[in-house]
Amino acid sequence: MILILYIIALIRAILVFGSMAIFMLFYGISCIFIKHTKERALNLRMNYLKYIAIPVLNIKIIKEGNPQDGTALYVCNHRSFADPIVICRYLKAFVIAKAEVANYPIINKGAELTGVIWVDRNNKDSRSATREKLTETIDQGFNILVYPEGTVGIHKKTLPFRKGTFLEAAQNDIPVVPVAIEFRSHKDLWLKEKFIPQYLHQFSKWKTEVKVKFGAPMIHQNGEYLHQHSHEWINNELHLMQHNWSYCFK
Repeated sequence: MILILYIIALIRAILVFGSMAIFMLFYGISCIFIKHTKERALNLRMNYLKYIAIPVLNIKIIKEGNPQDGTALYVCNHRSFADPIVICRYLKAFVIAKAEVANYPIINKGAELTGVIWVDRNNKDSRSATREKLTETIDQGFNILVYPEGTVGIHKKTLPFRKGTFLEAAQNDIPVVPVAIEFRSHKDLWLKEKFIPQYLHQFSKWKTEVKVKFGAPMIHQNGEYLHQHSHEWINNELHLMQHNWSYCFK
């Protein structure tokens, strides 16, 4: 039985990553005739997630709320490498991602093509450059998605949020939109150290069930306020999502 489940996960990987490579190839060819733009690339990602990745991985999503009109900084708790697959199904945004992900074949190229900002969270200069890029990207009319925990959280509540992006948002009058995400199964939490064992652990089951909720935008000149209220809102939503549904933390 376990072997069959791993075979299912392997077939899904071939379909997901193979189709990703094909999408990028055809997009590259199309750029000979139609100019590459960030908007086109974001649409490519959204369509790929909607029609390929999410159906193949059999991710069942319960969504509340919608991304806001206009650009904003979206802040979300972090559970799994599948988080941006779910959220970017509905949100066109540049994702701030750990520099280690840049070493993942195919995934790194797909991320770079469709909108990512790499950050080395252990490097002060990298964090500072990322905050500057955040402001520049939003000024250009594009959303940003960031995981302020800085890593995946596997407990009932979130890890403490880092304050840098909230201070940047307050200083530049950028709306902050909190987003909460929760998975039903403990297998969806990032429990394995490496990507491949985690992928097999997570997607060898038949389906993945997840809830996601977009909150209301907040604008404030005090970064501490944005930090505190985003953190509280997300933890309150996680509590509601877990009630009578999640068994991750029993």
